[in-house]
Amino acid sequence: MLRTHTCGQLKSNDTGKQVTLCGWVAKRRDHGKLIFIDIRDRYGFTQVVFIPKESGEAYKIAQELRSEFVVKLTGIVNKRPDGTINEKLATGEIEVLAKELVILNPSLTPPFEIEDDTQITEELRLKYRYLDLRRTKVFNNLVLRSNLYKIIRAYLGKQDFIECETPILTKSTPEGARDYLVPSRLATGKFFALPQSPQLFKQILMVGGIEKYYQIAKCFRDEDLRADRQPEFTQLDIEMSFVDEEDIFALTEGLMKLVLKELKNADIQTPFKRISYSDAMQKYGSDKPDLRTELKNDFAFCWVVDFPLFKFNTEVKRWESEHHPFTAPVETDLENLKESPGKVKSRSYDLVLNGMELGSGSVRIHCQELQEKIFDIIGIKKEEAVKRFGFLLEAFQFGAPPHAGVAFGLDRLLTILSGETSIREVITFPKTSAAFCPLTNAPSDVEDKQLKELGLTIKGGKQNEQI
Repeated sequence: MLRTHTCGQLKSNDTGKQVTLCGWVAKRRDHGKLIFIDIRDRYGFTQVVFIPKESGEAYKIAQELRSEFVVKLTGIVNKRPDGTINEKLATGEIEVLAKELVILNPSLTPPFEIEDDTQITEELRLKYRYLDLRRTKVFNNLVLRSNLYKIIRAYLGKQDFIECETPILTKSTPEGARDYLVPSRLATGKFFALPQSPQLFKQILMVGGIEKYYQIAKCFRDEDLRADRQPEFTQLDIEMSFVDEEDIFALTEGLMKLVLKELKNADIQTPFKRISYSDAMQKYGSDKPDLRTELKNDFAFCWVVDFPLFKFNTEVKRWESEHHPFTAPVETDLENLKESPGKVKSRSYDLVLNGMELGSGSVRIHCQELQEKIFDIIGIKKEEAVKRFGFLLEAFQFGAPPHAGVAFGLDRLLTILSGETSIREVITFPKTSAAFCPLTNAPSDVEDKQLKELGLTIKGGKQNEQI
């Protein structure tokens, strides 16, 4: 290691020790015969003082230092003089008297100050995201994400779940949002799609006997963005065999209770309140009710249940799935499937936190006959069903177990836990509201050679200019 200690580690009981620190120059103050710097790394800040008589060479080099220079320094830990202790810093009782200094890398003047209260535009922050990440607030959001993942994996591991990865390059099965398409070079004119969710694959895993699956999954949707949406996002994806809604509710509530306790030291009550879709719309005017006032609770969870299985599309004059076509109907409503589809309720459920839909799921259809009835109602003929979902339907013919699942938007959960207002604040490298990355200038043009290899041409003869 280049250093003996981190910049947030030294205390008064380290007085007299020789230490080596590495990090960035956060601030430099020249007092004539004394130069002070605050050196920063991911762990905190340490004040360092350069005195000519103690080390003339280090003092000389320190005169060159500017904000964000990367340095390595060796010195002796001293207690700060009376009246100079900084109680806001973990290292505020000490300072390091520098003996040696090496500039590992200089820095240009940053386009903004690396401080939490700096007022800068989002686009500038994202353009220089590597500087933005050095700010304590942004860094802490990433630590929060990392800690959330650790809790999820530990909790589900104890519940005997298996973490399985599913493909990123997959088949386009358009449902709701538009797919991101990836042209194939080896099969000219054909396309992969980036998954909107691992829905079909996780159901196939149930057919495969996995029984308890989860994945912290990347998902992609080509849709208009808002504060709580990104073209790529992360969800916790869960599927279980031989279960019903109550098993999903119990598992979820146990996880959320643990997450809130570990990350926010908050005790939440379980089981969560359950509200039917019709009651939610009638009482709150929304299927995402915010119950914080009704419950004093800062983290007000509830389940919204008994959604309609279908919705009627007045433009094309046909029924569509409210959730997705693999959602099971309530068994007592099966008699209404043929004559009164609008009266059929689904075995789906949404988890709502503080007025934000955190996740949704359902008990799935696992019987071929019922699946064909649902397809028929929403206008998907057998030939089209085979074309879009054939690999799943074929799998169902080889002994599909009853199964159910749920998926949660981790970016949304982290937004609430961090007290932010936009999921962009908890994503390492987010896109803007126009789905543009200021850091890399993506999406961008590609070489004509690449287009030719893929058998593609750009309408109008040239690529559009970058947004």
